[in-house]
Amino acid sequence: MKFSELKDKTKEEMTENVNILFGTLRELRFRVSTSELKNVREIRKLKKEAAQLLTALKGR
Repeated sequence: MKFSELKDKTKEEMTENVNILFGTLRELRFRVSTSELKNVREIRKLKKEAAQLLTALKGR
């Protein structure tokens, strides 16, 4: 998701998205530890997205 798209979202939507992202990150980390996940770049992408959401939330 682009940072410009985040400006159109409400605070509640952004908070919900952050919670979903952190849940997904937890699941992916578990899958990496059990060697089920081969594409570890997915974690990096989700962490970046979560950081952008948190930055946009703090700016409001």
